[in-house]
Amino acid sequence: MSMPPTDAVARQARARLDRATADVDPPLAVLDLDALDANADDLLRRADGTPIRVASKSVRCRAVLRRVLARPGFAGVLAYSLAEAVWLAAGEDPVSTDVVIGYPSVDRSALRKLMDDETASARVTLMVDSVDHLDVVDSVVPAGRRPDLRVCLDLDASLRAAGGRVHVGVRRSPVHEPADAEALARTVVSRPGFTLVGLMAYEAQIAGLQDAPPGRPLRGMAVRGMQARSARELAERRAAAVAAVRAVAPLEFVNGGGTGSVERTSAERAVTEVAAGSGLYCPVLFDGYRAFRSRPAAFFGLPVTRRPAPGIVTVAGGGWSASGPAGPDRMPVPTYPTGLQFLGAEGAGEVQTPLRGPGTDGLEVGDRVWFRHAKAGEVCEHVDVLHLLQGDRLTGAVPTYRGEGRAFG
Repeated sequence: MSMPPTDAVARQARARLDRATADVDPPLAVLDLDALDANADDLLRRADGTPIRVASKSVRCRAVLRRVLARPGFAGVLAYSLAEAVWLAAGEDPVSTDVVIGYPSVDRSALRKLMDDETASARVTLMVDSVDHLDVVDSVVPAGRRPDLRVCLDLDASLRAAGGRVHVGVRRSPVHEPADAEALARTVVSRPGFTLVGLMAYEAQIAGLQDAPPGRPLRGMAVRGMQARSARELAERRAAAVAAVRAVAPLEFVNGGGTGSVERTSAERAVTEVAAGSGLYCPVLFDGYRAFRSRPAAFFGLPVTRRPAPGIVTVAGGGWSASGPAGPDRMPVPTYPTGLQFLGAEGAGEVQTPLRGPGTDGLEVGDRVWFRHAKAGEVCEHVDVLHLLQGDRLTGAVPTYRGEGRAFG
């Protein structure tokens, strides 16, 4: 669990960011490479020898993906769109030659681009959870007129209780039972033009849900009880599904987990690799986990532009909210200086954000306030570059996906 910094530590962290970026105009985003590397080391420790596939949606910067993948123990990318996967895998200098797409795609133009590139076709694995996805591919270019395409099955990892009336987890694949996975596997191997190579099961209710949310001990107890039950159920069901699918086709990989469940998932014998990404940047939503303590690595700074009243300052912009159910936990957190809060009537605004609290003392027009984003890679949708901080100085800047003119939704 990430602990709130002491006042002295917070002052030092703020001064470090301010000094290093004194010649750079905000808004700007900073990636602390010392913290990033420490977080990568910790993920490897937690995985205990199980390879980690990097979830690109939580990074959204090719240079950072390359830096992490250069470390032994990290292998391959879990992409979030087909167009992105082709971009990362194609050419003579790919980010990775092993890119799995975490979600099914019906992007016909991206499918055509994949099929037109035999190198990319050999490096990218499509995700499917129904025959419909195979039909979409064949409707674009039928088998026999394109390279064989690599396919991974998406097994639903949610917890179902009370005869299916209770669903805990995200709504992903309709493939829930081992028999479902086996039936779809048989269909895939019987269809010309497809090669079944993997199985994935992402347990969002374990990996992506805080088990020690700050200030909510009763919720934490309830979440931990649910997660323990879900983990037992899933381990048994996932092993059975893997065995059933392996009886149909040899699998290159079985992927599972996320930053919040690295230890649990990597301990399952049926799993050959785990996915992780958010733990590299350590956004706010990953502060409330008992199993690990990461270092916040990504920050964004906004300039103070007004002092509209005593005890209130206003910064430019600020509405960098995260995806998911609307609520306070999706808002960025004003971090340095400490003691700042949003105004309930305005929140984080599109063009300006007022802040109140004792942290406004000493803030002048032209100073900057440093925020942490609620989620990881989404901060990169707001900036063209990440300024790289190492030690006490900036060592350069690298383009985000946005900075390279790429938007994948």
